[in-house]
Amino acid sequence: MNFSYPNSWRKVFGLSATFLITLLVVVACKKKESTLGNDVLDPNSLLNSTQVDTFQLTTFTIAEDSLISDNPAYAVLGSYNDPKFGKVDASFYTQVVLSGLNPNFGDISAITVDSLVLGLEYADYYGELSPQTVEVYQLTEKIHVDSTYYSFQDKAHSSTNLVVPGYETFTPTPDGETIIGEDTVDAQLRIRLNNSLATQLINESVSGGTNYSSIDNFTSYFKGLYVKVNNGSQLSGKGAVFYFNLNDPLSKMTIYYTQAGVQKTFDFLINSECADFNHVDIDNSGKPVQNVINDTISGQTEFYAQAFKSRAIIKIPGLKNLPKKCVIHKAELILPIQYQTASKYSPSDEISVSVRIDNILSGIGVFGFYDNYTKSYTVDCRDYVQALVTGQISTTELILSPRFFITSAERIIFNGPSTINKKKPQIVVTYTQY
Repeated sequence: MNFSYPNSWRKVFGLSATFLITLLVVVACKKKESTLGNDVLDPNSLLNSTQVDTFQLTTFTIAEDSLISDNPAYAVLGSYNDPKFGKVDASFYTQVVLSGLNPNFGDISAITVDSLVLGLEYADYYGELSPQTVEVYQLTEKIHVDSTYYSFQDKAHSSTNLVVPGYETFTPTPDGETIIGEDTVDAQLRIRLNNSLATQLINESVSGGTNYSSIDNFTSYFKGLYVKVNNGSQLSGKGAVFYFNLNDPLSKMTIYYTQAGVQKTFDFLINSECADFNHVDIDNSGKPVQNVINDTISGQTEFYAQAFKSRAIIKIPGLKNLPKKCVIHKAELILPIQYQTASKYSPSDEISVSVRIDNILSGIGVFGFYDNYTKSYTVDCRDYVQALVTGQISTTELILSPRFFITSAERIIFNGPSTINKKKPQIVVTYTQY
């Protein structure tokens, strides 16, 4: 799946604090220089080099239980029933803020509310484009920009669905365009909310209170929205999760109203002053991925990674048997996967590669890149293996995940060393001993 991040960030991009302490890690992106033998041997020379590709690999899958999901690059919404991974149900919480403090609506007795619309700009999706039913609720518990939120957390909200009856079910059109008045914009999900909320918000502006005098006062008064789907039981292979770009100025809640015959609008924005986080429920019960999580030995046949839930593990203990005095010229990890071209469950374009040090997940400064022709990922592990040889890192366990772990619904099925398929995972190391 190809999806890129916007050039202008609404907030600090992070896959999660537990996932990405990356780039401050033991092995950085740039190769670490060693003075030992530096003037004698060119690390890029392959003269008298040795190549090893017979390392024994152990593969399995682990489940995440505490994934930080606040300040995501994209909000996720929707559900689908994956034949290999089970049911995925994604929703999100967000604040909205005033487009201007102390708004003056003028003579509100002359106002007629035409509509209240929550617009969400599509970024991408995962699955297939069947109808989904959306619900929106007003929060009764405040969320905070400087707080940490996890993907399993819920926040208190009203029991009243704000979506106008008859407008709950939508047919997704993420690849199309949306017409708003006389403007044509990038595709949006436009959710019609109850006009009574718009009337409440307008009336509050002339109440004489201070709720509209600051952002903090407003978010204490109107705490935000919870956006979810209610699709009931879905057949295997049906449904999708959609990614929404809340960074975009067109993602907002808008009151459309008429005052003394003149049509007007007022916007409530979603921007850097808004707290938000993704909530995702995944039920792997009875599915192959759950079997591997419960029984690591079965991961030798195939093993898995899934956004918001599970990470693939590959252990290569034989790397510690490399000569201590050697220069690693090349270390390429090749990870074949199970995927048929044009399948609705496409693999991630990139995977993140991490290690666990002192029980903290840390990136090693590299990513794995998918090649649809070979149906495999390739990871350049040269710096990592060199760090193992020199003792800067001690673990031979690599942790693999979809790169966009808290902003997608992607999943991957890797071939294990005991797969019945032709291609098996391997690491090929080329080095020169000195």
